[in-house]
Amino acid sequence: MVDSAHKRNFCIIAHIDHGKSTLADRFIEKARLVTSRGPAQTQILDSMDIERERGITIKSQAVTVPYVAKNGESYELNLVDTPGHVDFSYEVSRAISSCEGALLLIDATQGVEAQTLANLYMAVEHGLEIIPVINKIDLASADIPSCLNQIDNDLGLDSSMAVQVSAKTGQGVDDLYEAIVNLIPSPVGKSEDPLKALIFDSHYDPYRGVVVHFRIFEGSVTEGQEIMFMNSKAVYKVEEVGVFQLDLIRTKTLSAGDVGYFIAGIKTISDIRVGDTVTLASRPAGNPCEGFKEVKPVVFSSIYPVDSNDYEELLDAIERLKLNDASLVYEKDSSAALGQGFRCGFLGLLHLEVVQERIEREFDLSIVFTSPSVRYLIHMKNGEDLYVDNPMDYPEPMRIDYAEEPYIKASIISPATYLGVIISLCLEKRGIQTSLTYIDEKRVELIYEMPLSEVLFEFYDRLKSVSRGYASFDYEVTGYKRTDLVRMDILVNGEPVDALSQLVFRQGAVQRGRQICERLQTEIPRQQFKIPIQAAIGGNIIARETINAYRKDVTAKCYGGDITRKRKLLEKQKEGKKRMKLVGNVEIPQRAFLAVLKSNDEER
Repeated sequence: MVDSAHKRNFCIIAHIDHGKSTLADRFIEKARLVTSRGPAQTQILDSMDIERERGITIKSQAVTVPYVAKNGESYELNLVDTPGHVDFSYEVSRAISSCEGALLLIDATQGVEAQTLANLYMAVEHGLEIIPVINKIDLASADIPSCLNQIDNDLGLDSSMAVQVSAKTGQGVDDLYEAIVNLIPSPVGKSEDPLKALIFDSHYDPYRGVVVHFRIFEGSVTEGQEIMFMNSKAVYKVEEVGVFQLDLIRTKTLSAGDVGYFIAGIKTISDIRVGDTVTLASRPAGNPCEGFKEVKPVVFSSIYPVDSNDYEELLDAIERLKLNDASLVYEKDSSAALGQGFRCGFLGLLHLEVVQERIEREFDLSIVFTSPSVRYLIHMKNGEDLYVDNPMDYPEPMRIDYAEEPYIKASIISPATYLGVIISLCLEKRGIQTSLTYIDEKRVELIYEMPLSEVLFEFYDRLKSVSRGYASFDYEVTGYKRTDLVRMDILVNGEPVDALSQLVFRQGAVQRGRQICERLQTEIPRQQFKIPIQAAIGGNIIARETINAYRKDVTAKCYGGDITRKRKLLEKQKEGKKRMKLVGNVEIPQRAFLAVLKSNDEER
């Protein structure tokens, strides 16, 4: 066992694509946790297929790395690789709370970006020791003097402490190891005190139950001991204790300062809560660890199984996902078109997409998502206030006094070249500019107040395309402002489809209605009768598209003869089609629901 003076707990935080996972790969290779003879693999800690395909980190991952310093002493480094995308900032906050230090990565070609600042503030809030690291110094376009200047002026850190590395080639990684050992403080807890450990993550093993990821602040835990969760008061006997070294490595005991896992045959998923404190049942700690801030979802959507018989499997899948993704919020829901399902809250559209893909891949379920919505505040004429995130719960317009929608403070950092197109995009999305600051002669920071609902659809994709990928974007929800809100219903063959209803800003309703009708027209298969697709606000139709019917040539067998005979057959066909339309039921395929969510850029 390594004593706590030779332990270091740190995380890697940065903006998207600044090289966090690549740097983690170099740490793992230096520690020889992977063999160089095996096939070369990047993003070693990104265990999900979806992470590899998209090239992003979604889940924070921990790994224990042994290191022998230049002075000959052995250290145990607990490294946590974190996501960079704003939708997964909750994962970052949980990783930060289990560490004493952080490596703040800055891309030498891009400099300080929006998420770099957001993650720095988060780390400072938790009192972490921060080591600035300039990455990608091997690239021809690397501008190291500019990065050092930004570390001093933008971040307020000491640039003389900055370590220059190339995570791709491994250059400078040895110096970074020494900086971690010398600058990041060791854990302060004592192994003799009562056990006090924080749960920062967990996952489900079908054979062994819940595997709990935790950081021990005080005391120690050994296999065979009985532990208690301070929130649920549930007691379990520990079967296995160990650390993460790509696989779960059994150590039989862990003490203060360690990051690891335990298995205790936990089958009741509701007993486990991220942010809960674990202690010994026989000798409990006096007070729990400070948990995590309760996460507030900003995007809401309903999930339904394509086959209504899969409802129980979907419930099981969401419960297990919740174990591994503490920011997912859900409750039961039902729809006339789609049956029984769940209303879920997400941290953003990327989070929604990831949850959808994980349910389909990991649990092999076919599901339908409804159109995403934000949570509106409705002030009623009788003085009552309602929060509405589901269009089906929207009250009658005559009972509403006025409505408010959530606003965000959006921070955009971009090269000055793209300033004009970015301002035009923000104005189109109802943004109000509050500040424009030149960070240096090349880059500018824009602060906008804008409705969250406008950012949901297309904004991030369009920002990246107009700035050629150079603009970075970060946001925080600030509060509510008055808006002109209406409920737009989508009618297919005269029947409203509740799963496609949306709450929209009145002035943008016609454009949104046309978009949806056009997309549904291409996705819904043709029938033997004409299918009108309409967007309506109350009794007013604001947009319409028609899917033409299949036409059987009933006059093919008539050759020559009187025209009245042909006309008679055509009239008979017309009557048949009219009858069919009255009783015909239009099946809406799953891809039609997904098409509604797609942006114009994706379609192009």
